[in-house]
Amino acid sequence: MTDFVLTAGAWLGSWAWADVVRELRAGGHGAHALTLSGLAERQGEPAGQQDHVRDVVDEVERLGLREVVLVGHSYAGIPVGQAAERIGDRLKRVVLVDSEVPTHGASMSSAWWQGQAVFEEALAGNGGFWAPLTAPEFEGQGLTDDQVARIVAGCTPHPGRTLTEPAVLARPLGELPATYIKCLLDGAEPNDTVAELLKSERWRLVQMDTGHWPMFSQPRELARILAQDH
Repeated sequence: MTDFVLTAGAWLGSWAWADVVRELRAGGHGAHALTLSGLAERQGEPAGQQDHVRDVVDEVERLGLREVVLVGHSYAGIPVGQAAERIGDRLKRVVLVDSEVPTHGASMSSAWWQGQAVFEEALAGNGGFWAPLTAPEFEGQGLTDDQVARIVAGCTPHPGRTLTEPAVLARPLGELPATYIKCLLDGAEPNDTVAELLKSERWRLVQMDTGHWPMFSQPRELARILAQDH
């Protein structure tokens, strides 16, 4: 049996993994979905990026897990990637689901495709939070109307400090055993940083023919990939 700790991306909480958790547990695995500080049922809690790293590490320690697979989706790849090196020999593998990856000294905002200033101005204009997407912005991602409605109803504003604080890495991320899942409807190729990491012999690439939220659009297939990989 493998124990999975699953962390969803911006605006989401543990609820986003419900279908994947059910599939993994049906296969005999341990599956533990995590809500990060300041999101979902934890709204109002102070949250910076290092708080999110500690959330992941603390969950592994609280549950007493060994041989654990950390799964990070989208934004959550940044804190999960940092947590992966901090749990030491308890880590079996890190799985990054169409995610960002941490770069030492950089933040998500510093790599924003429209520029850091544009992104941080948007956060400031929304009270220091990243506003959730609206239903039309999920088009083209392989989701049904019901799935989009479920996501939109569950999303909460994302604490801006988690997006602007720099990552802290003690060693190169490419040294960790990792799987990167690229969701093809959200772009055929990983970004340049991920592409460089995939040159490591410890990293492997898996593709899914779906959009950026596979825990909703293809939960059974995602669970199958997670279980087969381990």
